[in-house]
Amino acid sequence: MPELKRTALHALHAELGARMVPFAGYEMPVQYKPGVLKEHLHTRAAAGLFDVGHMGQVILRPRSGALADAALALEALVPVDLLSLAEGRQRYGVFTNAAGGILDDLMITNRGDHLLLVVNAACKAADIAHLRAHLDETCTIEVLDERALIALQGPEAETALARLAPEMAGMRFMDVATVPVSGGEIWVSRSGYTGEDGFEISLPAAEAEGFAKALLEMDEVEPIGLGARDSLRLEAGLCLYGNDIDETTSPVEAGLSWAIQKARRRGGDREGGFSGAERILAELETGPARLRVGLRPEGRAPMREGVALYAAAEGGAAVGHITSGAYGPSVEVPVAMGYLPAELARPGTTVHGELRGKRLPVTVAEMPFRPSTYKR
Repeated sequence: MPELKRTALHALHAELGARMVPFAGYEMPVQYKPGVLKEHLHTRAAAGLFDVGHMGQVILRPRSGALADAALALEALVPVDLLSLAEGRQRYGVFTNAAGGILDDLMITNRGDHLLLVVNAACKAADIAHLRAHLDETCTIEVLDERALIALQGPEAETALARLAPEMAGMRFMDVATVPVSGGEIWVSRSGYTGEDGFEISLPAAEAEGFAKALLEMDEVEPIGLGARDSLRLEAGLCLYGNDIDETTSPVEAGLSWAIQKARRRGGDREGGFSGAERILAELETGPARLRVGLRPEGRAPMREGVALYAAAEGGAAVGHITSGAYGPSVEVPVAMGYLPAELARPGTTVHGELRGKRLPVTVAEMPFRPSTYKR
């Protein structure tokens, strides 16, 4: 196996007693001494610090000097309205393929004279190659290997971060800013992957450990691993690439239609023009054959990725499957998401998941399972 990469906070994880696991080619902390349940609940109650330095940070800078040229070039790869993305704002998007499937999901930020993209670790190399293959003539593509990325999430995240960077307190959900701190500056977005108010912070790798330690000295802040990150995002109804979305899944099937703005839809100012537009625009108008849904298994046993779903308690072929599932510590019941035919996707519908050879009832549920607390 290839040697695992390490983030700028690797030594700190070891110092904190983290249990490290391979993830997307990196050695990452799955949990610390308190364990996944306590880390999850601490993030919901106070503030959790996450190392997300394995993710990719990429700058697209227009060769012409006009940001609109970079925005239009990137619009050929994502079904997102980027011309209307204001400076200092961030937008969620997906790279799509010719069949309308999702190559990756990402965050796109307008930083004035360039766009900043944050992509998933597992897709990072392929995403960068995709950008170079399609945008090299219109944009310079700079991979920020020397920057770290951390996330501070939870209801007390603002209180904690404001001690180091008071200027960020006025930011709202999906705002981005360059904020001065002792010793330099950080790039802050008010966003995250937990359903909580919080921030993602890009900073030079050499400064990451000191900044993280300064946060961890605060009573509100505890380090949080990948295990709790997964249960937090699942309660928030957020997709994990490779599980809930992939190259076979369209954005409409995945319930991500909200991320396709009016300008890119039928009749919009820049209708289509992205990979897979024919399928995606048709599904927006007539609906897809299947949909991602929230699921609540009966009882206390979680139903995890790969569990087959059936329309009836007995007989018949599988009609869908679970893509993510776990016990939800905040809601105190098992939660899951998966895909079902559109006619079975209405909340309140009962289907059955096969667990250890038995079909058990599962109810289609609204997502998120726990209301999100973003600062609007």
